[in-house]
Amino acid sequence: MKTTTFRKGASIATAITLITGFGLFNPAAAATPTRYITTTGNGTVSVIPDAVRVSASVSVLGATSKAALATANTTSVAVRKALTANKIATRDIATQSISVYPEYSYPDNSTPVISGYRASQSFSITVRSAATAGAVVDAIVDAGGANVMINGASPFVLDNEKATDLARAAAVKSARAKAASYAKLLGVKLGRVVFLNEQSSPNPFPVFGVTAKAEDSATQIDLGQQEVTVLVTVRWAI
Repeated sequence: MKTTTFRKGASIATAITLITGFGLFNPAAAATPTRYITTTGNGTVSVIPDAVRVSASVSVLGATSKAALATANTTSVAVRKALTANKIATRDIATQSISVYPEYSYPDNSTPVISGYRASQSFSITVRSAATAGAVVDAIVDAGGANVMINGASPFVLDNEKATDLARAAAVKSARAKAASYAKLLGVKLGRVVFLNEQSSPNPFPVFGVTAKAEDSATQIDLGQQEVTVLVTVRWAI
């Protein structure tokens, strides 16, 4: 998320610039401060993910492509019903791919022969209540049996606006504290803000595990903790 244009290569180091202009008076130039202090501030907020994205796929081997696809479709219908029963909305179930292709066997010193046909369909499922993600995974496996695979589960934050606001406030506070310190050392007063640049980035990877309550035999999804970081560069006239 960017609130102003970000220029790559911005240094985290504090920069102090004191410039005095000379020459003929220019009303337009007079409005632009020629003496200023520029500092950077960094704010980071840790949040526990509130949703989980599950990747699952159905894979079936059949004697013909039609038979393989029909069985895969039947299994996929069962998986969708299980998801609906676990309060997963249709909008949160997205097909990622569908494929049907021949599989070959390779006899020694012989031409490869078709041994069957593989039909597959993969899904991306958004579980908006992280606490139920383990139960959803179990429901998918129960519905699909030997024809289903769970390819992964990724915790994430559905809406990180609140965390970003907190990180932004911490970043601006840090930048202002640095500027105030330099102004005091230089014997000047901070004026108005003439420039602000922000870069914000959520960390998509868990920093450490958070154990959710679950039965011993049930699937458990460790939510972890993610960080939302905001970096600002602010320039004050002096």
